[in-house]
Amino acid sequence: MIYYGASWYPEQWPETEWPRDLQLMREARMNVVRMAEFAWSRMEPREGVYDFDWLDRAVALAGDMGLSVVLGTPSATPPAWLTTAYPDTLQHRQDGRVSQHGARCHFNRCSATYRRLATNIAEILAERYAPVPHVIGWQIDNEYNSFSFDEETRAKWQAFLRERYRDLETLNARWGMAYWSQDYSDWSQIPIRMEGGVNPCHLAAFRRFLTQATFAYQADQVKAIRAHARPEQFITHNFHGDLSDGDPHALAQDLDLASFDYYVGGGHLDAAHEATRLALVRGIKRRNFWLIETQAGSTNFAPVNNPLDPGETRLLIWNAIGSGADAALYWQWRPCYGGHEQYWGTVVGAHGHPRPLYKEIAEIGAELEAAAPWLKDTSPRGDVAILYSDDDRWGIAHNRHHHGFDPLNHLHLYHEALRRAGYTVDVVEPAAPLHDYPIVFAPALHLVWDEKTRPLLDYVAAGGHLVLGARSGWKTIDNALLTDAVAPGSALGAALGATSWEYYPLEAPLPVSGEAGQGAATIWAEWLRPEADDTEVVLRYGDHPWLTGQPAMVTRPHGRGRISYLGVWPDDALLNDLVGWLRRVSPLPEPTPMPAGVFLHRRKGTDEVRILLNPTSDEATVNIPGTWRNVLTGATVTDDLSLSPRCVVVLVPERSTQRP
Repeated sequence: MIYYGASWYPEQWPETEWPRDLQLMREARMNVVRMAEFAWSRMEPREGVYDFDWLDRAVALAGDMGLSVVLGTPSATPPAWLTTAYPDTLQHRQDGRVSQHGARCHFNRCSATYRRLATNIAEILAERYAPVPHVIGWQIDNEYNSFSFDEETRAKWQAFLRERYRDLETLNARWGMAYWSQDYSDWSQIPIRMEGGVNPCHLAAFRRFLTQATFAYQADQVKAIRAHARPEQFITHNFHGDLSDGDPHALAQDLDLASFDYYVGGGHLDAAHEATRLALVRGIKRRNFWLIETQAGSTNFAPVNNPLDPGETRLLIWNAIGSGADAALYWQWRPCYGGHEQYWGTVVGAHGHPRPLYKEIAEIGAELEAAAPWLKDTSPRGDVAILYSDDDRWGIAHNRHHHGFDPLNHLHLYHEALRRAGYTVDVVEPAAPLHDYPIVFAPALHLVWDEKTRPLLDYVAAGGHLVLGARSGWKTIDNALLTDAVAPGSALGAALGATSWEYYPLEAPLPVSGEAGQGAATIWAEWLRPEADDTEVVLRYGDHPWLTGQPAMVTRPHGRGRISYLGVWPDDALLNDLVGWLRRVSPLPEPTPMPAGVFLHRRKGTDEVRILLNPTSDEATVNIPGTWRNVLTGATVTDDLSLSPRCVVVLVPERSTQRP
């Protein structure tokens, strides 16, 4: 089924209020609640003293009302007795201040003491509730979003470096520590820092350590839960908005599915940007995911916390379902009357009565219920792929060299151009299997080494087309500049038969034209230099003090495939033309272009489900060859379909409409 529900915190309300809460959920066609992830102090009011009677009753009542339950481990919010009795568990900030009790995520995830206590409560929860039939899954912690800079963590950081580099001579050499006289003569000298102005090699290593430390912390709880969980129960973690705290692909290795906390914040829904973000989340496990927190109207972290307009929540949910979400849970059901997030948007008010958004939420619930039988066992399947890695993102983000060079926005340009052309796009890590994709884009494959690039070149040799973007192949595994080759390094340059000779952050757009199209370079331009006879120049620059007439994009056959390099931050016009050129030189499927602003999502299983969204304020007409049934209305659609402003249509082939 498609799961639909909310985060519910019964410990914050009198038990007499619980039945009304759950009844209103059922009337909104909800079928799942998430609870317990912030309730450690109520579960274990004193060390070793447990009180689960209230949670037993809440879980049982949810089941009686026909709701499945996802339980969260409460380790993001340690109780006061814990941080008082064990001050070593408190987070130390980079400025040396020690966090105080009264917030969340104020603990030290590298603390052996904290890991022991967090694992203990997770295991007790699992032992008690794993046998409950309607408990369907477990969430580990909540939004990894802080880190400690205490001495225990520093010791583990230095041990991590010692294991990775073996000796200081190697570390000093690979990090280029002769710069500013930074050489280390003892492991204990290496600080634990994550801030601007630090050696970029240091930053890259620290991000890898952050991922490793978080994975170890998570793994303790995963192991404790799996010892008791039923085979069909899933384990997940809710990654937050910008996926900034550790490599999500690595962190998700021992999870059954990825979950995402999905907030627009201030302003309004930008469906195109959100589709890119959701594709990135789907790529974490290369399978469907959950929205385990979803904006219910408004938030409280924006400068202006305006609510979404009527109809925007419906578009938000269906954009996510089309992108591969199998669940959408609002955060939260009801605001706590005394908490930090008092004014955060909710489904019902503190008084327990529905807020104006409730009607739309209930309508969405009815639509999801109607569409669920056809969405079962379906998922988006990419026509093409875009590569994303934590290493590459932060290798550039910490040293943009042009304030506008945001790696996620760069990725979005490619994703959106392909979506506009009518293609479904998978966003995957470089190590993912690529053989099913005729074209793979690598907008910024910044850090390269043989183990990373060899599978990519094998993919090309077997017949694929690898399209590299600006700043690809510039740095080593350590985030150091290449010294043994001109970019793109590793074996990429040899396969490409060209180098990126110089780079130019741009003050103004620079015209670009050639066989592959025309448009402009903005933000960034590279002077490419062909070095092989069969390397073709397919784009050149217009008038510029340094770049006039020089190559902006090159391409070359390699094995049975092709490798290309686009050395610019392209504008939309250039990317639109580039997609057309790629269709001519590579075996891309026939696209299904949509009118401006209209979205087409495909989820494929036995049959194909097509989800069309029109987030615009204008009516649009699309051509969908064949005969289809709109499962939300029962209407038959043949060929042309009229989309009213802000509408959603869910189509299944006419032959499949008898599916139960």
